[in-house]
Amino acid sequence: MKKPAFRKKSGAGPEEPFEPAAVEPAEAGETTRPAVGSPGRSAGKTTQSLLAAAVVLAAVLGIAEARPPASPAKADAAGAPSTAQVERTAAVCPQPLQGLTGSTTLTAYTPPGTGTGSATGGAGWLADQSAPAVPPTAAPSAPASAPASAAPSGSPSGSPGATPSGSATPAPDKNAAPADAKLTLTKPGTPATGPATNGDAAPGTGAVATGALAPGFTVTQTTVVTEQRGLGLSGLTCTPENTSFWFAGASTAGDRVDYLSLVNPESSAAVVDIQLYGDKGLIDNDAANGITVAPGSSQSVLLSTLSKGAVTDLAVHVVVRSGRVGAALHAADGAKGADWIPASADPAPTQVLPGLPADTSAARLVVWAPTDDDADLKIQLSGKNGWFTPAGNESIHVKAGMVAAVDLGKVTRDEVAGLRLSPSDDKHAVPVVAGLRIDRTGGNGKSDAAWLTGSNPIGARATVADNRAGASTLFLTSTGDAATVKVTASAGSGGGTPATKEVQLPAGGTVAIPAPEPAGLNGVFALTVETESGGPVVGARMLSIPNKDVPMFTVQALRDDHSTVQVPQAAQDPGVVLR
Repeated sequence: MKKPAFRKKSGAGPEEPFEPAAVEPAEAGETTRPAVGSPGRSAGKTTQSLLAAAVVLAAVLGIAEARPPASPAKADAAGAPSTAQVERTAAVCPQPLQGLTGSTTLTAYTPPGTGTGSATGGAGWLADQSAPAVPPTAAPSAPASAPASAAPSGSPSGSPGATPSGSATPAPDKNAAPADAKLTLTKPGTPATGPATNGDAAPGTGAVATGALAPGFTVTQTTVVTEQRGLGLSGLTCTPENTSFWFAGASTAGDRVDYLSLVNPESSAAVVDIQLYGDKGLIDNDAANGITVAPGSSQSVLLSTLSKGAVTDLAVHVVVRSGRVGAALHAADGAKGADWIPASADPAPTQVLPGLPADTSAARLVVWAPTDDDADLKIQLSGKNGWFTPAGNESIHVKAGMVAAVDLGKVTRDEVAGLRLSPSDDKHAVPVVAGLRIDRTGGNGKSDAAWLTGSNPIGARATVADNRAGASTLFLTSTGDAATVKVTASAGSGGGTPATKEVQLPAGGTVAIPAPEPAGLNGVFALTVETESGGPVVGARMLSIPNKDVPMFTVQALRDDHSTVQVPQAAQDPGVVLR
């Protein structure tokens, strides 16, 4: 059986053993049966039982009265859920895939809190995905052959300084930054930035924020590669770990070298299946099933080892059978460009892909129908005045379970745009996944590529970090009614004063604006977009950093930061103990 090519593994630590809590046995009752004809003794026992039950019931009711549930700040008569800010946010950044000479920057940011009841305190940090530390009280003795990274933190097991099992050593604080954190975020409103681990075997990164740093916490990873293999600017917004990821636009044909990066930040192993689909449907390969990703480790899988030959257009579905992972797909097309293919929104009959620059020199649309029904879709573009159909590319037909693709050429015709796929017949709506490769070519013929994907509306607020002076452009599309959005540029990582700009969007129209920049900017800054009225609004940020006559660029869709959650109302009900 052919095994997939794996690379860039980092160490994995032992799992924490599970120790069930001790349970006190119930006190044994009297087992001697009373003599026949002794009703007094039986009545005494019954009375004692009733008294005992009454005492227990009184105790439960007393506790319920003494410790009533906390009342929400604003409760209405109907008992509607209240809104609360999240208290912990986590994300996973993939292996940089930067080769031997590339460089990668990580930038973390949390927008300032708004309103009352904002969380306080907390911490934010980024750390390489090496083996997680195991508390000494829970760690078994490490075998002699175990690597150093697999041993628990502190003194080695069995050494004179090791903490004996069962000691009262407190568990580590999961809400505090670890001592080996690569980057720490100290306060909302100011980004923190720093280099990722260098080299061809750099691991993935785990990011966590708690307390006041959790609502809206976002991390951006940006890589510059100047060597011919993998030439280009690659960027992505790090995503939460999950059990399912959808990608469209991969390839194993020509000069394409596409890797799927899997990062497991958890303390237990994950088992992953990688499903590849082409123009003939599912590509069966046993080597793509049951891939184990060790706890706290990173590894990459070369897609060409799974595709059974060259396939021009691929869709990829990552299914996690056990555990949770972060998954990201990187595409490199020799000297033609490289970037991350973003994970798509879940399959849906309508997909909107924002972020086509006006100077797009080529575009290739890849669509996958992951169901048992064919999909017939309209192709539309959102221009400055609303939706229109590009001449010669009005529709696309996708067979059930297969991938279809079409070259759109210079589809934007010197105007910024967003792309929408929707059912040709509203009565025959088939869920699809879509991806779009876009190329920009300089006057010298050198080019770079980026990939767009189906995206959800930005909702109330979305943020993207790592913006540079004069290098960031926002693409905003109102997919419904006319909309008003507020764009805020944060302070710089090294100083500066935030700036705000209001933008009007026509119904169905797309607007491109140079990112507002903080006054006195020093370092990098973040951009936050808030929907004030109308919409829904989808958006993307293009970062353009020309290098050695190559028009390097990358595009990231804006995502709702889900900084708040709905908390159901609770009401005191002592009668529950009687049910």
